[in-house]
Amino acid sequence: MIKEAIILAGGLGTRLRSVVSDVPKCMAPINGKPFLHYLIDNYKKNGIEYFIFSVGYLHEVIEKYLQENFADLNYDISFETEPLGTGGAIKLGCNKTSQKNLLICNGDTFYKVDVATLDTFHSGKKAACTLCLKPMQNFDRYGVVELNEDDSVKSFKEKNFYEKGLINGGVYALNTDEFLKQNLPGKFSFEKDYLEKNVQQQLYGLIQDKYFIDIGIPEDYEKAQREFGDF
Repeated sequence: MIKEAIILAGGLGTRLRSVVSDVPKCMAPINGKPFLHYLIDNYKKNGIEYFIFSVGYLHEVIEKYLQENFADLNYDISFETEPLGTGGAIKLGCNKTSQKNLLICNGDTFYKVDVATLDTFHSGKKAACTLCLKPMQNFDRYGVVELNEDDSVKSFKEKNFYEKGLINGGVYALNTDEFLKQNLPGKFSFEKDYLEKNVQQQLYGLIQDKYFIDIGIPEDYEKAQREFGDF
């Protein structure tokens, strides 16, 4: 069972500057609590017992919050002295894990996936990486992931207007052994330089039609303020 997670919490939040200007994106307040609070709470309920927070920009804000509000949480900090991209951040964070299979999630996305289902699927497929895919309709903000009949990834399509499609929800099960075998640099994009360049190399997609929100733009940040009252 997947028990450990890397949360990518080093985002600059440039598109949120108009509404949140002095904290990392994952610390944007939602109804009085940082967005990060909801992520931690959700994944704890999903069986995650150890968290690795990948931090960079304004890392002191995140570390202070964790020390003051999650003193009993089993966690570690993976600090980037310079921006390494999503791939570099994950690669660095993998040095702090003890598990073969690891949960990876974006610090600005809340996707209420079922981790137990993801673990079973990922292990059953013997996947190098499993992407959690959210079905969406009438959108142009995201690219689309296409699957083969056996659920392996067929292709990644660029951002465009789509009437319907599966988007990459930013939550992954990652086989760290397979990932670290790759001849990857210290600074790279997980999405562009790892996923897209390894299509049909043990990459699989699991469709989970669960609640999803990405607070990367002001409109969805405001939407989270309205919708997180039930969390």
